[in-house]
Amino acid sequence: MASHRKPRSRTAGPRTAPVVGITTAALTSIALLSQSATAAPSAPPKPSLEEVQKKVDTLYHQAGVATEKYNAAKERTTKQQKRVGDLLDDVAQRTEKLNKARQELGTFAAAQYRTGAVSDTATLLLADDAQDYFDQDQLMSRLTSRQKKAVDDYQTEQAATTKKRTEAAKSLETLTTSQATLRSTKRDVQQKLGDARELLSKLTAEEKARLAAIEKKKQEAARKKAEELARQQAEAEAKRKAAEEARQKENPDTGSGSGTGTGSDSTGSGYAAKAAKVIDFAESQMGKPYVWGATGPDSYDCSGLTQAAWKAAGISLPRTTWDQVKVGTTVTTANAQPGDLVFFYDDISHVGIYIGDGKMIHAPKPGANVRVESIYYMPIHSVVRPA
Repeated sequence: MASHRKPRSRTAGPRTAPVVGITTAALTSIALLSQSATAAPSAPPKPSLEEVQKKVDTLYHQAGVATEKYNAAKERTTKQQKRVGDLLDDVAQRTEKLNKARQELGTFAAAQYRTGAVSDTATLLLADDAQDYFDQDQLMSRLTSRQKKAVDDYQTEQAATTKKRTEAAKSLETLTTSQATLRSTKRDVQQKLGDARELLSKLTAEEKARLAAIEKKKQEAARKKAEELARQQAEAEAKRKAAEEARQKENPDTGSGSGTGTGSDSTGSGYAAKAAKVIDFAESQMGKPYVWGATGPDSYDCSGLTQAAWKAAGISLPRTTWDQVKVGTTVTTANAQPGDLVFFYDDISHVGIYIGDGKMIHAPKPGANVRVESIYYMPIHSVVRPA
């Protein structure tokens, strides 16, 4: 028997594609991105040798600046320590005088007590404010001339002692500040030098050799500039002498010796004699190590060497480059004479002693010894003739 149910209709249409493959790919991408995000950052690229040299030179330069700050702070601290010591000694002496004056007034008070007189002096000694008490005419009228002198002496010493004590207290505060600056600049120098040593310690033997080659090339370029300066100075000196000789032939009775060129006569025999002592001293220090803050005799920093050298010639220079550059007459590089001081960098943080032919003797930097170098090894700031 046939079925009366209506047959179920089938609707034709596209089947839904499986998404398993896409889901797996998406999960894989997410995982890879996650790993990339959590991975440690890659190490920064190693600096080139030229960058290392530039950084080391900068650190040494900064250390040089910090050294001059240290020298200035040390000089201030030394002066302040002496001032504080002198003030404390003065206060002690004045206190002793004040005690003697007080004892003399006490003698008067005791005498008044024994005689039964009204002891105004004793009241004075017990008063909170002696000046207000002295303002009372009734007391002054009763004092003898000797007593008045004792009272005056007491007042004078009391005021002077109080003033000196105040000065000493202020000087102690200044000294404390100077000592703090000294410690701070010392740490700064040590930090800069430590950073430079660390950079150099990371170089391989081959890199150190290449760095030495770069340094040699720099020195060679500076040497050639020095030779050119020497040539120019020699030409100028030859022209000066020729002009002088011509003048002598035209006017034989005028004498000689007052040249105005770049030769040694232009600086005067007095300066030349002092400069010779300066250079003799500097040459005798060759090979001694650079040590920041040192003034000899076993080691020097740059301004310590120039100060000691000119001291050997009887001239006292200040301690720092910043003060030394202010002492004397500024001359052009072309007119530099042996003994002159050559200052370097815009911040005037280095100095050397000119010895002629474009060369100087200086205490270069940590790790180096006192040596001869071209003045063009560093950027020149100015040339100064100290005496």
